[in-house]
Amino acid sequence: MLLLVFGGGTLVLSSLLPFVVKPLLMRLGIMDVPSERSSHDRPILRGLGLAVLIAMMLSLVAVFLFALSVAPGADASKYLLAIGVGTIAAGLLGLGEDLWGLSVPVRSALLLIIAGVSSAAMLWIADQSEEAASSRWVLGLNVAALPLWVLVVLCIYGVLFISSYINVANFMDGLNGISGFHGVIAGLTFSLAGGLTGAVWLAVSGLILATGFAGFLPWNLTKPGAFLGDVGSYLLGGAIAILSFAAFVDGLPFLATIGPMVIYFGDVGVTLVKRVRAGHKWDEPHKEHVYQRIQQLGYSHVWASGVAALCTLLTSLLGLASIYADIFGSLALLVGGLTVLIFYLALPRILPAREL
Repeated sequence: MLLLVFGGGTLVLSSLLPFVVKPLLMRLGIMDVPSERSSHDRPILRGLGLAVLIAMMLSLVAVFLFALSVAPGADASKYLLAIGVGTIAAGLLGLGEDLWGLSVPVRSALLLIIAGVSSAAMLWIADQSEEAASSRWVLGLNVAALPLWVLVVLCIYGVLFISSYINVANFMDGLNGISGFHGVIAGLTFSLAGGLTGAVWLAVSGLILATGFAGFLPWNLTKPGAFLGDVGSYLLGGAIAILSFAAFVDGLPFLATIGPMVIYFGDVGVTLVKRVRAGHKWDEPHKEHVYQRIQQLGYSHVWASGVAALCTLLTSLLGLASIYADIFGSLALLVGGLTVLIFYLALPRILPAREL
């Protein structure tokens, strides 16, 4: 019932709010003009991720208040509060970038603050928890049993992990459908993980993520089209990374929490290394990501985005399987996930070119 109410509510809000948000964006003149990084050839409205942000924000606030009324001191309400605050903050940072443009130092500092507060909050909740899920999973993390110095290391890891993935999601938002598909798959993966492990807060918040971006897809894929903008890509990266880190410190195996992120991390990491080795500046606009090179072979936006989504789905399913795997099974699943990544990275060389 919780999944139906909050997931369905988010889907309805995300699908309908663009009718309100779109005229506002048009009055503000927030358009995406084609550049060296663009895969489109005409100005298109951007910033429609604001509708997704509002939909997810309302749902996250509602589910937090519900959890607070049912069990005020339970971990669920604490996790939902931390997830909601971090996710909304990431989206608002992207909105600021869309509206005013932020300098690199300011944007980077705010990203680190959001990631730092989110990481510290998750670790504190897990450390104080008396209902940790880690004891139930062979390879789960038991934060409450860790010494202080390990918690500090985990917090630093969380800061780098969350802030970097927000940037990764922003870099990968370059084709119609790719971010919407990613949000749906990642959200459903976390929702299923929560259902399998009894973490209701993860199941509900994951479904809110999935339905939030599912509502955006029709607006993105039908003419005249519209883009998420930084508000949407920052929201996407922040929500996925914060949910992943929260699930990890709550005791889910690492592979189960990282599965939806493997393809994105791999694409961005390999592309940046190649550019640096070629003598290019890593932060210059470009169209050298794997998904962009697939589209440049003559495949449609939806086709190229679908390929990335399918590979993400495969790594996500392999990650979920690790919930019930021992160390040897997890190693086999890790090899399987890396095989999918290698296959994805090789696609621009494998796929035949199509006539444009």
